[in-house]
Amino acid sequence: MRLSSQTIASALTPFNPVKHCFIAYSGGADSHALLHVCASVEQLKDKITAVYVHHGLQAEAEAWARHCRKTAEDLGVDFLMCRVKAIALPGESPEEAARNARYRALKPLLGINDILMTAQHREDQMETVLLQLFRGSGLRGLSAMPERMPFGQGMLLRPLLNVSKQAINDYARAQALHWVEDPSNQRNEYDRNFLRNEVVPLLKQRWPALEKTVARSANHCAEAQNLLSALADKLFAQVFNKNDRTLCISKLQEHTPARQQLVIRHWFQSLGLKMPARAFIGSILTEVLATRQDSDPVLAGQGYCIRRYRDKLYCLNQSADSRQAIIWPAGQSYLQLADDEVLSCAPSSAGILGEYWRSSAIVVRFRRGGEKICLPGRKGRHTLKNLFQEAGIPPWEREIMPLVYLDDELAAVGDKWISAAFYREKKEACISLSRRRQQ
Repeated sequence: MRLSSQTIASALTPFNPVKHCFIAYSGGADSHALLHVCASVEQLKDKITAVYVHHGLQAEAEAWARHCRKTAEDLGVDFLMCRVKAIALPGESPEEAARNARYRALKPLLGINDILMTAQHREDQMETVLLQLFRGSGLRGLSAMPERMPFGQGMLLRPLLNVSKQAINDYARAQALHWVEDPSNQRNEYDRNFLRNEVVPLLKQRWPALEKTVARSANHCAEAQNLLSALADKLFAQVFNKNDRTLCISKLQEHTPARQQLVIRHWFQSLGLKMPARAFIGSILTEVLATRQDSDPVLAGQGYCIRRYRDKLYCLNQSADSRQAIIWPAGQSYLQLADDEVLSCAPSSAGILGEYWRSSAIVVRFRRGGEKICLPGRKGRHTLKNLFQEAGIPPWEREIMPLVYLDDELAAVGDKWISAAFYREKKEACISLSRRRQQ
């Protein structure tokens, strides 16, 4: 396929009207050609912003940024530079860290009806498929890069995915474009570079049309993955608990092991987690799901752990909680318990009497063991241990449940129970508590 303005116009057909078009522009030949051809498309005039993501990894990055700004000015399009820190996390390659940092920087830019264009081409698609194959990926990985996908509030579009690298180079030379060369592209310690520089040239000597046939295989995998995803959606809806984002074990076990694995992968995807290895999913089935209901197995992953309680399968943050007492400032409507957790108060017709709330020193503490509380409408004093068991609260949740003390007396257990000594029903004169996790 020859690269022309028609290539871009055809790719934009499903997106009319486009409010704004951001183009990921590194200064290299591919993204330069994409930016140049987009600037010639009538419907994109006055809607383009070239975005340069500054990773700070190369000494030449500042010069590249200046080159990109000057090119954008010459083409009459807007320019934006985003600085990122591409620090690899445990289990993350430098390439993956840089890519993730780029997408984190680009995603907030898009509003509704905005698109982001990137310059991946047919050879990039082939390399992605081969890398995924070497890593033992399943259908989703072998589907490689989709031509379009939701991104932020808008869409990500790869209009050159069916265009060859040769066609892009022909366009760049015909238009006398000047681009930058990243010297790191010659460093073969990076998997993609090794594949591109050493392996693919040998393969192409034997199979000259390699990028076409591999791209075709990726399309077949994508079609099969779409069918599998539709099945996964249906199965997942049957076993997923939206309130606590858990899986119902008994319902999950009604399915074959293959379908259980499919649901668990879908679960990880819904939680925004990296797809687990096949062996790890197998361990979930054998070491967690297959155990007795009263057991408490713990299976650790990358930053999370899998546990079961009663009939639910949980995926929990693995970081340990060492929580200290927190003073609730007078007049403040909420208290930050942890990075992802807030306890808030609001006027209510039933709850802690407002007079008590406003006149007391309020402190939030966490369990030490042996705490008891007297509840409205129930006789006697109840241990928190028994109340947690009655309510089906998992053991790990009990340890981080906020206990609200008014003048050193236990007044409330999170947003679950209020002490009879502080509880009242009085229109617009009480305080209710609400505990929520921030996503």
